[in-house]
Amino acid sequence: MTPRDGYHHGNLREALVDAAVELAGASGPEGVVLRAVTRRVGVSPNAAYRHFADREALLTEVASRAMAALTRSMVVRQDAVAEPDPVVRAVARLEAIGRGYVDFALAEPGLFRVCFAAPPEVALAWDSRAEGEPAPDPTADPFGVLNAALDELVDVGWLDPVRRTGAEVLCWSTVHGFATLHLDGPLRDATPEEREHSLALALAHVSRGLGPA
Repeated sequence: MTPRDGYHHGNLREALVDAAVELAGASGPEGVVLRAVTRRVGVSPNAAYRHFADREALLTEVASRAMAALTRSMVVRQDAVAEPDPVVRAVARLEAIGRGYVDFALAEPGLFRVCFAAPPEVALAWDSRAEGEPAPDPTADPFGVLNAALDELVDVGWLDPVRRTGAEVLCWSTVHGFATLHLDGPLRDATPEEREHSLALALAHVSRGLGPA
């Protein structure tokens, strides 16, 4: 890679993060190396340490960017649902965010992997909310989007409030496992048609499983 030509002693911190995101997109978390990032920006490695204490600090910023992109993918899919019936709409919105999750994983495998290679303080954004705490901003992070969709299922009467607890883990595990199997596992050679059939089936099973007994 050659150093980028656009950096002229402006916002070095942003330039470093931009370069790190590009490298992570191509190579995953292993691509976020301070020396490679500074070489890409065209500055000395020592210059990076004025903004980031170490590689982990830079990786934290890249993970935040990656999570934001993953969130956008989910929200875009969710917002595309146009269904007047509130129950059908809520179910479709849940399935849509699952599709958005898988879409992002397959389109941006490097950034997707960075989401789960971040230090603990970033991973905390994915934790379940404590009992009694208000729902998170539904556009703040992927887990917030998922929780809001499940709360909507409760509101329309599809999901029993008693069964709401832990439902986010079921949904998240399903789409994350699906994405991982198709990225790095035995299903990585599946055709687009096979993958679409399997995803539709998996999402339908999840939504039906959450519905009325």
